[in-house]
Amino acid sequence: MPRYKLTIEYDGGGFVGWQRQENGLSVQQVLEEAIKKFCGEATTLFGAGRTDTGVHALGQVAHFDLAEAAEVDTIRDALNFHVKPAAISILATELVDDDFHARFLATERAYLYRIINRRSPLTLDKGRAWHVIVPLDSEAMAEAGRALVGFYDFTSFRSVHCQAESAKKTMNHIVVTRQDEEIQLLLRAPSFLHNQVRIIAGTLAWVGEGKWTTGEVVDALAACDRSAAGPTAPPEGLYFLEAIYGEKKKQ
Repeated sequence: MPRYKLTIEYDGGGFVGWQRQENGLSVQQVLEEAIKKFCGEATTLFGAGRTDTGVHALGQVAHFDLAEAAEVDTIRDALNFHVKPAAISILATELVDDDFHARFLATERAYLYRIINRRSPLTLDKGRAWHVIVPLDSEAMAEAGRALVGFYDFTSFRSVHCQAESAKKTMNHIVVTRQDEEIQLLLRAPSFLHNQVRIIAGTLAWVGEGKWTTGEVVDALAACDRSAAGPTAPPEGLYFLEAIYGEKKKQ
């Protein structure tokens, strides 16, 4: 039974998230229905990360099995046809080994968080970035972000509804950069807690506004209490960037 790996781009604005849910349309559901329309087979799609409502993806990874083999380009093109009009695009399809697993074999995941920092309303980036009108000091944000790199208990930076058994996680990489009006946060880790990136983004925005210092971010981390950290940034600024397999990329 051949196994296929998909690399997927989507606008999360019209979905309840990646995973199938009873309260609305998910990315997983649209893709599984597209596979069935293509070949008549009912399949289960396994994703590298479970994005929430309104969260986007530039390189989500998923895998599924088929009873009958098909050309990878044929699968890509057929799925792109059958997902219409949903804002989903299959960027690549690959035939992989039977033991490949999109979720369990990922050694690192990367997320991008976008902030547009200007007074004027958003037009082209509306729904695809967090609009912050208060001037932000991106260098201060970058300094505070570096304080969160390492192995820590991230209880302060996860949703109170997070179902992970442990809040102890390793953060490999947090880099904050600015180009004109746009501030980008790039985060890499083996795995992430529920809302972890968005809470970090909201907390670093407080630093950018001058409300907090790096020391206060460190104190919030040490508190191991969700109420000690900053707000949860909105979902529209968050993108699942990529999943890494095999050896971790050098930073």
